[in-house]
Amino acid sequence: MFGIIVGTHGLFAEELLKSCEMICGEQKNVRAVTLIPGEGPDDVVAKYEKAVKELDCAGGVLFLNDLFGGSPYNAACRLVIGNENYGIVTGVNLPMLVEMCGAQLMDDGSQGIQELMEKAAEAGRNGTHTFHASQISDDDEEGL
Repeated sequence: MFGIIVGTHGLFAEELLKSCEMICGEQKNVRAVTLIPGEGPDDVVAKYEKAVKELDCAGGVLFLNDLFGGSPYNAACRLVIGNENYGIVTGVNLPMLVEMCGAQLMDDGSQGIQELMEKAAEAGRNGTHTFHASQISDDDEEGL
């Protein structure tokens, strides 16, 4: 099984995990790591290291971060650089986390971390849509 660590600025990671659990139920192999005011990269690295110890990471660790180049991302890089079974995907959103929690449940060890990273990125992209009233045709309005 692979571990999932959601690392973000502020309490976003905790709230994102809570929202995911509303949809998917309790997630035992996922941790939220936050960077709060007054903390620095070393604090986040320590939180990541603690999370890794708490998780089943035999299949690797997938870090889902909010911003490319932000402190949670940079701290994750410090761990990922030394382990080929660790990977990072930025731009975390709820569709991405839900998809990865589902992948974790179905994990049979056959997927490598890079394949999981691609699935996470794709789920994040596919979870983004737009809607505007101008997109409705007259035919569509009759069905409303």
